Amino acid sequence: MKRRQLRGFDLRQIAGVEHLIGVDEAGRGAFAGPVVAGAVMVGRDFLEGRWAVTHGGRVNDSKALTAEAREELWGEFERLAAAGQIHATFGVAGVEEIAEHNILGATKLAMRRALEGIHPPDAFAPPAREPDLFSSLEERSAYQPRVSARILVDGLPLRSFPYPHTALVKGDARSLCVAMASIVAKVTRDRRMTELDACHSGYGFARHKGYGTEDHREAVLRLGRCPEHREAFLRKLLAARADPAQMDFLATED
Repeated sequence: MKRRQLRGFDLRQIAGVEHLIGVDEAGRGAFAGPVVAGAVMVGRDFLEGRWAVTHGGRVNDSKALTAEAREELWGEFERLAAAGQIHATFGVAGVEEIAEHNILGATKLAMRRALEGIHPPDAFAPPAREPDLFSSLEERSAYQPRVSARILVDGLPLRSFPYPHTALVKGDARSLCVAMASIVAKVTRDRRMTELDACHSGYGFARHKGYGTEDHREAVLRLGRCPEHREAFLRKLLAARADPAQMDFLATED
């Protein structure tokens, strides 16, 4: 019953606009690999349509679903997108960008790229003069979307994010389009980590997807870091070589 409330939530949120766009990320807390954001745009016709009514209850926060269920739903999203019922896209920020902007800045960059991939192509096109990633509040107005849409972002409000948005704590368990975006982000990133596993053998990226599991920590201590590891995220782990007491940190997914 609770999952069915996701569609009802979105029907209330879409009042006064033509579209809702859910945005979520995957990989923010990982030791390795990119951070990936998903964006899914839906309209009232979709929310009141057959798929959302009959199948929307299968959608949930991506972390609460099995890998098989996520892949199956992503395939259905692709068919819905091909039929013009939704638009689903993703944005990526790599390890070098995480190092340059920190993880929060890179997450915002990935989310911006996901939004700017929304159809039609110029719906979220940046203005001629782009403000910096950490632009002031006054500069945000330059990034007004060119479609009638409300953007729902999972989590806390994003300071200096270039598009106006509504932040939803645990939004992937409250909003259908945000939950769909979480699946897009998670499936996209998991596929990328499986590809990286073939390039950097021995770390187990295909199993743990870059998160700080016990076997991943052991592999890093044994092999050292590879180019896909986030150096700042490993400092405490590598320091444990000299002082094992410093290994007290979380390995959970964001």
